[in-house]
Formats: sequence, C-alpha cells, structure tokens
Amino acid sequence: MPNERLRDALLRAGLTPAELADRVGVNPKTAERWITQERPPYLRHRRAVATLVQERESYLWPDALPPNRLERINQSEVVRIYSRRSAVPTDLWHRLMEQATATISILVYSGLFLPELFPRLAKTLAQKARDGADVLVLLGDPDSPNVRERGHDEGIGEVMAGKVRSVQRSYEPLRGVKGARVGLHRTTLYNSIYRFDDEMLVNTHAFGFPAAHAPVLHLRRLGSGDMFDFYADSVDRTMSTSLRLWPDEEAAAT
Repeated sequence: MPNERLRDALLRAGLTPAELADRVGVNPKTAERWITQERPPYLRHRRAVATLVQERESYLWPDALPPNRLERINQSEVVRIYSRRSAVPTDLWHRLMEQATATISILVYSGLFLPELFPRLAKTLAQKARDGADVLVLLGDPDSPNVRERGHDEGIGEVMAGKVRSVQRSYEPLRGVKGARVGLHRTTLYNSIYRFDDEMLVNTHAFGFPAAHAPVLHLRRLGSGDMFDFYADSVDRTMSTSLRLWPDEEAAAT
C-alpha cells in the first residue's frame, strides 16, 4: 500500500523521489519503496526525511514507532507542568513571544491578562506578522451560548462576554495586517492554547474555576511526538469554523 502522506509531503516540498534519495543519502530505489510500498525507513532516515519535508515522523509513518516508545516521546514533549497560570514565570511568556518567528497562535475566550502582560501586545504581533510570522488570535464570540455558559460556570455571568468585548479593542492594530488574523469562535474550549513556534502553553479548564486557577502544560515539539501537534490541530479546527472579527476583512479574503 503506498504512503500517500509521504507522496503528498514530497509534492508540497517540490522534491522527486530521486532528489529525496540524493538529499538523504540512499539508493533511489530505496526511496521509491518508501513511497510505493509504505516501507518505513530506518530511524535516522525517518528523521532526515521529516526534517526535509517539514512534517512530523508520527504523521508520515504512524505505525513506525511502538506504542511504548511513542508514549515516552510524548512525555518528553512536556517540559513542565505549572499548578496554575499565575505560576508560569513572566520571563517565560516574554521569551516565547520574543523568540517566535514563524507561528504565534492564541486560542482563548478573552485572554484579558495578555494585554496586561504585554502592554504592546497587538503592535508586537503586528510586527511579527510583517516579519513573516503567521499570527492567529481567536477570541470567543461574546454573543455565543458558549461564552455565556462559560461565564455562568465561573460564576461571573455576563461579565465574561464583557471581557471579550473589552479585549477586542486591544487588537485593533492587527486590523488589515497581512499575515495576521483575529477571529471569533463559537466553540466549547476545554483548554486555552498559546503557541509560539515549537513551544506551547496549554491552560487547562476546569468547571467552576477561572482559567487563571487551572494547571498549565509547557510543551515543546519533538519530531517523533504527537502531543504538541494534538493541541496544534485543535487550534486549526477552531480556526476553520471561526469568523473574522472585522467583517470587511472577511469580505476582502473571499
């Protein structure tokens, strides 16, 4: 059975099987068998190919790693667990933001603490986008039942929707900036997610408690792991059903 994932990754990378073989250092027939027979390469070659096509090993060869080894790798993606969001060092937030150059994703209901943590948040994100980063901010739709329910769960009622409306204004500098998107989602968030390139802070949610009082996972992506990508995929799924905050941008994008 052919490995369609590897074939597609090579097409997107603009590589032929022969070019792949040359870059990785194997016989062209060997590289061809990786594609046509779904024969997994040796570990060193899997890593080289995944790096070359910018895909994760677990995506290209989901059955190559035994479950126990994949579990150990996933555990290694967890850098640290903080008991609550306020325990995450301010220096860590700033390091992640400053060093990010390719991807910054923020998935929250309001994330009202962010403009307080970064007084120039929107301007910083705008500059990151102008420098080539993909910047995504997804806020809860203040008119959605999901935001209303979250407010009641936390015991603050309509204050939650008010927090979202308040924070919307702080992202105004991102309006019209190429490479930046600010959207509204109508999903139930089980986690608030903050991605900075290949590092991520996942703020878990718990019924009856504000997100600030819930644990945070600090993750760092590994090529063979899939925990980081599990949460990254969640952000992508939420984005696919979201609407842009500014309707004129929605119209311009169609």
